[in-house]
Amino acid sequence: MMITKKEFGVTKNGAQAHLYTLTNENGMEAVITDYGAILVSLLLPEADGSKTDVVLGYDRLEDYEENGCFFGAVIGRSANRIGGAAFTLDKETYSLAANENGNNLHTDFDHGFHKVMWQAEPDEAANALKLSYVSPDGENGFPGTLQMSVTYTLLPDNGIQITYDGVSDKKTLINVTNHTYFNLAGHDAGSIEDEKMTINASGFAEILPGAIPTGKILPVEGTPMDFRTAKRIGDEIDADWDQLTMVQGYDHNWALDTEFGKVEKIAQVEDEKAGRIMDVYTDLPGVQFYAGNCITPQTGKGGAAYGKRHALCLETQYFPNSINTPEFRQPVFDAGQPYHTTTVYKFR
Repeated sequence: MMITKKEFGVTKNGAQAHLYTLTNENGMEAVITDYGAILVSLLLPEADGSKTDVVLGYDRLEDYEENGCFFGAVIGRSANRIGGAAFTLDKETYSLAANENGNNLHTDFDHGFHKVMWQAEPDEAANALKLSYVSPDGENGFPGTLQMSVTYTLLPDNGIQITYDGVSDKKTLINVTNHTYFNLAGHDAGSIEDEKMTINASGFAEILPGAIPTGKILPVEGTPMDFRTAKRIGDEIDADWDQLTMVQGYDHNWALDTEFGKVEKIAQVEDEKAGRIMDVYTDLPGVQFYAGNCITPQTGKGGAAYGKRHALCLETQYFPNSINTPEFRQPVFDAGQPYHTTTVYKFR
């Protein structure tokens, strides 16, 4: 399939950004920018020949240079939260940006992976776009020069596959994810509380105020966290329960029941009115389900009004604060040890 490229403005630092459009034989389109390796649009074909964009985002590069909600962004080197904004490797302590209540969230708001230029390599034979970035030793506080790539592949069965590959010249922490916000009825359709979801997980990471895990994986059974069978997202999101009230709804890591290292289905979202289902697959141990509780009122693509709970994120990952929690699987990679992981969002 042909991959098209067009200009998408110039960054504050004078770099020319581009938009790359991948299209499959069904007419599904994925639009990606080399600024931040961001997924800008995901357009799904409708029976009447129209297309529905199911991810939140912006029309202008300038808005992605702000992007306080991380719309569509690749997050790195470390997604989610690190308690105390510091970690220790081989007896050496590394300090990070204390950008959320004394903790570190998503590496750095102003210079994480979502705020740098990536080198794009289209692969029309594979219907894929590979984006590469070299993160220098010490960038954002992390050890080692990290050679990182993110490859978006548009699959013939209406899936978008995101493959992450990295290798560092020093022992380091790597925990990269994608922070796309989905609304299966369309990016401009409003609340996702009527959408139904399942998550293949019998446990979730208990959190403290500040959303840092305690280290305990609690059973979902008998709690609002139980999505083992399909449940409307809005049914219990406002329950008077400290695990929900401290983060204004769902914003937690589920400990998946799938096999680590094997790409398996971990979640399903269905919008019955739109007649659309999204299946999520990954080989990672956890997924952060964020129900968009803190989306600030703003204007998105096409003048759409975005607000609280107008989209959801399913961020595949190692658990939050794993690096400071010995009980959790560690996102630590030795010098020369490959980091490789795959996530797929598939639509039907």
